[in-house]
Amino acid sequence: MKFPFEVELDKRIVKKLVREALREDLGGGDVTTDSTVRARSRTEAKLRLKEHAVIAGLDVFETVFTTFDPGVRVAWSVKEGRTQKPGRLLARVRGRTRSILTCERLALNLLQRMSGIATVTRRFADEVRGTGVRVIDTRKTTPGLRLLEKYAVRVGGGLNHRPRLSDLALIKDNHIAAAGGIREAVEGVRRRRARVPVEVEVGPDVDLDELAGLDIDIVMLDNWPVRKLSRAIRTVRGLPSRPLVEVSGGVRLETVRKIAMCGPDFISVGYLTHSAQAIDISLDF
Repeated sequence: MKFPFEVELDKRIVKKLVREALREDLGGGDVTTDSTVRARSRTEAKLRLKEHAVIAGLDVFETVFTTFDPGVRVAWSVKEGRTQKPGRLLARVRGRTRSILTCERLALNLLQRMSGIATVTRRFADEVRGTGVRVIDTRKTTPGLRLLEKYAVRVGGGLNHRPRLSDLALIKDNHIAAAGGIREAVEGVRRRRARVPVEVEVGPDVDLDELAGLDIDIVMLDNWPVRKLSRAIRTVRGLPSRPLVEVSGGVRLETVRKIAMCGPDFISVGYLTHSAQAIDISLDF
């Protein structure tokens, strides 16, 4: 069984994403830049960090410029995934002034977003260090940016839940209700998608004995009170199928270590992608 996942940047997908974003941004052209800057003007801009952060998305930042103008060059002073201090010079961007001005906002948006996710992921990963528990993300990502956001989680020290719906069958409460029960839902997946890993989400109102005898790879304990987690995890580990245990639901930086000490395999945190704050980074001539 492949779980959790480790998303890598696919350069073809990144280029396609960047082309679509440039098309969205440009419309009929950058009227401000084209009207105020000479076509032959060239310049150097400095990319500088303005707050403490884990940097993620260097290749994506550079791809924005080189997709629009292959003549633009980015000289990096830092490496992907390293923690940097405020004021750090990250890179020098050289090329046609028009190209740099037209691309700067899109390039910064992506770099700031990815670095924000990597930074908050690193904080969660540091909190559970030494427990053997891994922090993973969720599908609570920005539509169209999932690849970049899940990659940023990895840069920050986390791992990835399913990248796509086809990668794993995650049976949630609505699936169970629609199928007529947990057993019916699990057996339905096994009949139709025998090789796909099966995960079942169970809330604190579910009798864990209902899972006995079912072919389940992962059990997600969703929104369980911390005081009940240790016993629930022991019960799940005692099931015949020996499933992995994931804990989810409202996990915060202040609570993640307490949850980890209960002994799950993974803690999934939607906050990593749906609430991470963009990092303040500037690009100045």
